[in-house]
Amino acid sequence: MKLSKYYSFTLREDPNEAYLNSHKLMLRAGMIRQATSGIYTWLPLGLKVLNKIKDLIRNIHIKNEIYEILMPTIQPSDIWKKSGRFNDYGKEMLKIFDRNDNTLLYGPTNEEMITDLVSNDLKSYKDLPKLLFHTQWKFRDEIRPRFGVMRCREFLMKDAYSFDLDYENSYFSYCKMFILYMKIFNLLGLNVIPVKADSGPIGGALSHEFILETSNGETLFFYDKTILDKDCYNINLNDKELVIKATEDLLSVYSSSSETHDEALFKSKTSPQNQICSKGIEVGHIFYFGTKYSEAFDANYITSNGEKKLIHSGSYGIGVSRLVAAVIEANNDDKGIIWPKQVSPYDLGLINVRFDNSKSKDFSEEFYKKFTNKYEVIYDDREVRAGKKFNDMDLIGVPLQVIVGEKNLLNSNIEVKHRNTGKLQLISLDKIESYLEKYCEC
Repeated sequence: MKLSKYYSFTLREDPNEAYLNSHKLMLRAGMIRQATSGIYTWLPLGLKVLNKIKDLIRNIHIKNEIYEILMPTIQPSDIWKKSGRFNDYGKEMLKIFDRNDNTLLYGPTNEEMITDLVSNDLKSYKDLPKLLFHTQWKFRDEIRPRFGVMRCREFLMKDAYSFDLDYENSYFSYCKMFILYMKIFNLLGLNVIPVKADSGPIGGALSHEFILETSNGETLFFYDKTILDKDCYNINLNDKELVIKATEDLLSVYSSSSETHDEALFKSKTSPQNQICSKGIEVGHIFYFGTKYSEAFDANYITSNGEKKLIHSGSYGIGVSRLVAAVIEANNDDKGIIWPKQVSPYDLGLINVRFDNSKSKDFSEEFYKKFTNKYEVIYDDREVRAGKKFNDMDLIGVPLQVIVGEKNLLNSNIEVKHRNTGKLQLISLDKIESYLEKYCEC
């Protein structure tokens, strides 16, 4: 991709309306632009990262036999009245009328719709368990949208739903999704802490949030820092015993959001040197709600003995668009974003230092042609000063910069810069291909 042709407009200064680093940097890097309060247009650079995170989450779900569907964004009101939740979201739920005066709503979540669906299909104990997910834009009319895509009104969410025979099997599904979420955050390079949470309007007796710790966060939470030493990332998610053990091992260490915090339990159960009170940003939330929605929609199955029983279920949400900002919150410096390689919009940033120099221009063009089919390359070929190119490449945070200048070319060298460390290296031209292969394979 050549910057001269790209839709890319960076900002030199922090916007006045932005408070979080992620919000400032997403605006400055030209990833998003505000359309109206709490609603954003995703520009090419931002959309590229959003899709990478979405695909990473999607692929790990499918790999673990959680299957993808897509439900509509506009939902009929009757299913929400059936569950008794039609008024639970208050003014956060956007309600609209079609030409026949039917009340519709822009879905804030999908428990009703998915339960209504499976109640017509899952009829036998042989049909269970089932785990389904989809990724969809949702709308909640926040009273005070803030922090950019962290707390906005329209957002991209991945939500999954489990359906099981009974509590024991449903608890395994809950634990499986718990560990899966820990794996996802680890793949994204995020140190996320699971905490006991309130179920809110979703309902249910078991609920956990996943919180990214940051000083600018709005969620107050408490935890025993020994939870950071727990390793659950290499567990086979089909191994029921190990999955449940790993989950309960994590849950045995005190961690809680402010809504469910028990100060006395925190002080008898946690040594003073391990007690942490902190702020963070919620990036995921999971719920077990048993037969709450099955009862409303008559979602039953027939047992092997011919008995009719209610399906047990749970739901599991990750804020995909929020994760873009979360990754930036965890990976930035005073120059801009520092993307982890797994979600970086581009593998390489190619900078031609002198646009008016034929030698460096010709080499840059040939380099771009040679490697653009092998790597995702963003090539700054603009007719602007070198300082502008360096600043913009640091701002957008591509992990490896390839810097082309006439002086180095005359000595058969090319310069590379690692964004995360700022380290500069001279690589001989005959070794640059093997250098890139080794770097990109790591």
